[in-house]
Amino acid sequence: MIVCDKLTRTYGSLTAVDRVSFTIGRGEIVGLLGHNGAGKTTIMKMMTGYLEPTDGKVTIDGLDVTVDRQQAQAKIGYLPENGPLYHDMTVYDFLNYTADLRGVSRNNRNRVLREAMKKTDILPKAAQTIQTLSRGYRQRVGVTQALLHRPPILILDEPTNGLDPSQVQHMRTLIRELARESTVVLSTHILQEVDAVCSRVLIVANGRLVLDKNLSDLQSGGRLLVGIDKSPAEALSVIESFEGVLSVEPQGHPGDEHLYALTVKEGGTHHWAPRIARTLMEKGISVYSIAPERRDLETVFREANDQPQEVLHA
Repeated sequence: MIVCDKLTRTYGSLTAVDRVSFTIGRGEIVGLLGHNGAGKTTIMKMMTGYLEPTDGKVTIDGLDVTVDRQQAQAKIGYLPENGPLYHDMTVYDFLNYTADLRGVSRNNRNRVLREAMKKTDILPKAAQTIQTLSRGYRQRVGVTQALLHRPPILILDEPTNGLDPSQVQHMRTLIRELARESTVVLSTHILQEVDAVCSRVLIVANGRLVLDKNLSDLQSGGRLLVGIDKSPAEALSVIESFEGVLSVEPQGHPGDEHLYALTVKEGGTHHWAPRIARTLMEKGISVYSIAPERRDLETVFREANDQPQEVLHA
């Protein structure tokens, strides 16, 4: 649905985005994650046709954004980082004006506006001027203008920037609801944002894409954490002899349980876990727990930024 191919943007001697390539399929919720200044906003501006790439290209449903800009943009709803709202207009008037720009038919204009405002929960604010709204409601107005024409793609740049905790939670819920009908791409420098709403993450560092993975795969450490009733002196040599186990590392002894981290062969932890559990029990070893190791997103983000030269894919 969205294809970015060697996307590059330079400003004189500064390379803001450096040969970034990725593909996003229909129905995905993708987080574009990176430090401030990493290149996220520049990538989004090129994806939406608001900024031409120095090199490379973006296609939306097969449409080259540079060549077929208006047709491609018709498929996109875009919330810039600092939403372009006219603060002296009422919410309704602003959205009605946006509907004109989006080519929404006047025959069912009121119905479309009402449905969009109801979806983002700003219908009670329709008659208020935008300048009287809280930051959270202004963000909701920005999201509403992006979805008025029911686009198949929503691109949201820092949608929770500056919101208080309650407003952040409301915005996350809204994004998940919008994702039922649209592909959603959101940029953020907040790790919890990706963890809360995304199924896939792209990490950008110094203008380069350094990681592209599904979130569930990303947080797997690639090892099995096993809790048994045997000490290292009794268990290490036994576990190391199991099929599929490459190495074993003791992880401590909380209570009656001895913990071990097992690095396993190709096939993944889900493939080897039941086999190893069965073998342990056949050896007369009690298994208290067995599960894939989980890494928090902060660890993954730090590792990705420490190694920007290599792109890690799912």
